Amino acid sequence: MAALTNTNLTLIDWAKRVDPDGTIPIVAELLSQSNEILTDAVFKEGNLPTGERVVIRTGLPTVYWRALNQGIPSSKSTTVQVDEACGILEARSEVDKDLAMLNGNTAQFRLSEDTAFLEAMNQKMAATLFQGNPATEPKEFLGLQSRYSAKTGVNNAQNVIDAGGSTNLTSVYLVVWGDQTVYCPFPKGSKAGLIHEDLGEQTVYTPSTAGATTASATDRMQALVTRYQWKNGLVVKDWRYVVRICNIDTAALLAGTTTQAATGVATNLMKAMARATYRIPNLAMGRPVFYMNRTAHSGLAVQAMDRSQAILKINEAGSQFGTAQNYLSFLGIPIRRVDQITNAETAV
Repeated sequence: MAALTNTNLTLIDWAKRVDPDGTIPIVAELLSQSNEILTDAVFKEGNLPTGERVVIRTGLPTVYWRALNQGIPSSKSTTVQVDEACGILEARSEVDKDLAMLNGNTAQFRLSEDTAFLEAMNQKMAATLFQGNPATEPKEFLGLQSRYSAKTGVNNAQNVIDAGGSTNLTSVYLVVWGDQTVYCPFPKGSKAGLIHEDLGEQTVYTPSTAGATTASATDRMQALVTRYQWKNGLVVKDWRYVVRICNIDTAALLAGTTTQAATGVATNLMKAMARATYRIPNLAMGRPVFYMNRTAHSGLAVQAMDRSQAILKINEAGSQFGTAQNYLSFLGIPIRRVDQITNAETAV
């Protein structure tokens, strides 16, 4: 696999560039440890204050064989200009100052609260990367499920592989991350990843003891306030570098892991994954990764325990956080677990 260029930066890479001493800020570390997508996703500063304007090639120019003393007609490629907007994910934590002080270590107590907010932000961002749909939630950006939602009638339909299920459905995605393929933009001039802003001690309003609603709260208390914000989007610059395997029957998949029969659903999923790799024009264009939920991941992990399945392996690799971690791979391509990919998808 070809090495990625210096412009292909993960969230950890951006964090190192921002932090003056070159260390990994605790927020970026916590994000990447609980969201496997951030291990692979390429982040890029957008060229717009609201996101990224990208030119997508939709057709190649016509080329000709030429004879001596004979000209050829001119031709050109066809392109379309698309503005990919970033969404703004935000939350606010207000911890009673006296409660934090009772702990004896105010900073540690607030960090424990931060961890819960980071996990919630992570889950929401991961879900939006796959299921985001501005048609139903205008504040979101467009996710992969909505982009690859048809088996016919559109160009990228050839990268939607039907696994044939009709109930308990999920999908597996193959994404090749790179600044010319698929990446996550953040608004021009802003910070990559999640902003963790300590607003210090503030007077906040709470519902009165008489049972007033939050909207009409008049009681006051002193609180330690933290603001969390994450501006992010998704650009599929070349649709050929994403493949969706849809209509996977998870119940049949789990049942199929008890046997190595050639007709088993688990084996068929691996065949579909093999086909998916050949829908990608050039895997060396970026960082290829498979994404699936824990149901599909566990089914394949059981398959990997059978030594006969040499194409599916459990690998051990040094972690960027200093400890060894195991990961599942298929034909050398890492398989990541994303639980926000549901088992209740609508059939494509």
